[in-house]
Amino acid sequence: MKAEASVPEIPHGAALLSLAQAALEDLKALEPVVLDVRELSSVMDWLVVASGTSSRHVKSLANNVLMKAKEQGVRPLGVEGERGGEWVLVDFGDVVVHVMQPAARNFYDLERLWSVQSAQPQDS
Repeated sequence: MKAEASVPEIPHGAALLSLAQAALEDLKALEPVVLDVRELSSVMDWLVVASGTSSRHVKSLANNVLMKAKEQGVRPLGVEGERGGEWVLVDFGDVVVHVMQPAARNFYDLERLWSVQSAQPQDS
């Protein structure tokens, strides 16, 4: 009788989010922010936005996220912007990681765009 090989569990959701955060932290990402967008989107649960100091740093941060995910058996659904390094998007489905240079991050302001603002009635 052959012993069954254990298949490692592939991280999803919160585990994948933690993996991405740790990978960004490893290479000193600037101002990482995690947004819970489950109430706003049916295509993803979390949006991670972080900055790098240069195009090389942005590329390295995104590459580290990809390498750490690969080590856990996770492949991205897509990666965009690797060549330029101004803004790299890594899409894991449940978790989407945006690594940007500060100027692009300020211009597109994804944190504000994806933030849930409660609608309060205006007092007159």
